[in-house]
Amino acid sequence: MPIFRYNHPTEVLAPCGEEESLDAALRFGADAVYLAGKEFGMRTASKNFDNDQIISAVKKAHAVGAKLYVTCNTVPDNKEICRLPQHFEFLNSAGVDAVIVADIGVMDLAKKYAPNVDIHMSTQTGIMNYHTANTLYNMGANRVVLARELTFEDIAEIRAKVPKELEIECFVQGAMCVSFSGRCLISAYMTGRDANRGDCAQPCRWKYHLYEENRPGQFFPVEQDGDGTYLYNSRDMCMIDYIPQLIESGITSLKIEGRAKSAYYAAVTTHAYRSAVDLYYKDKQGYTLPAWIGEELNKISHREYSTGFFLGKEPGQVHSNGGYIREYDVVAICDSWENGTAYLTQKNKFSVGEQLDVLPPMGESFKITVDEIFNHNGESVQSAPHPMEKLTVPCAVEIPAGSFIRRKR
Repeated sequence: MPIFRYNHPTEVLAPCGEEESLDAALRFGADAVYLAGKEFGMRTASKNFDNDQIISAVKKAHAVGAKLYVTCNTVPDNKEICRLPQHFEFLNSAGVDAVIVADIGVMDLAKKYAPNVDIHMSTQTGIMNYHTANTLYNMGANRVVLARELTFEDIAEIRAKVPKELEIECFVQGAMCVSFSGRCLISAYMTGRDANRGDCAQPCRWKYHLYEENRPGQFFPVEQDGDGTYLYNSRDMCMIDYIPQLIESGITSLKIEGRAKSAYYAAVTTHAYRSAVDLYYKDKQGYTLPAWIGEELNKISHREYSTGFFLGKEPGQVHSNGGYIREYDVVAICDSWENGTAYLTQKNKFSVGEQLDVLPPMGESFKITVDEIFNHNGESVQSAPHPMEKLTVPCAVEIPAGSFIRRKR
């Protein structure tokens, strides 16, 4: 089994939709990151990376001992498949560590045109059993990203019945689709946006009512709560309370969903799983998840949490609310700290007298009180209302560079 960046045989894999998220994930401890080029990735809503940015991203990741994977997990049609050989040749030359693919034809092209790059089979392949995993391994896969519909017992059986060289990856945090392993036609049917090419409009998150054909214009909530109902709205997954079970079931890589989400999201989720995995390997017998780690995952925007299918076959839906729970706002990022002064880049307004919460790249968060703020001209101000303004704030407690500073709503 491979040893990763932090010398544990369990990888923390973080999502990156753009460069700021990449930098945050690496700074907050990811063993590996995954991203997409401008084509063939399942998140077209993200900025994604052009070829020059992919080359730069590979260098950044490798410079800190992390790996970089590129998603090529759309289901290409005839017009798209002809562009894949050139793309794989580029990824091979750029030195990416693996490509994530969902289609066996794409897999075949990757083997031919990116011979130095590992192949990870996407969750969209729908890998539910050890025979499929073994077949894909014999075809050249280095890793399988298992279907999200599996329990701990299912995963453990697959681990026991596949070669030890075959890595196993599972999603442990983030949004889930109502469809089977992300294979969905609702968006294409209702909006013309094909989810299997990364253009999902997320109609599973919309509010739905019943309509009776003989009563035009009359809409009836499926549940009589006055707000309608969200029939298909899956809860977000959160497995932070189950680190021992995740590792002991034989999972190689703990994957965080979220390439369409912010750098702050990438930082917080990476930091939480990084901290929990490190603590587990430090003392397996005495391991208990500290409360502060679980609390961190409530400080990001998220839907109601669930454990997916890991504990059984009914992950549950959220019928009353299709939106996010947001309890914290990022107000600044620390550029540096020196001699009792923090140098900040402002993100959202904050004011003198407020208590702020600091998330450093390593260790537990801590609180500071803002006694003074100086703007980019060195003038004392009562509040910081200008996004991206460079500020200085006196602070006796050292704030590590790259820390996120946030305020509870």
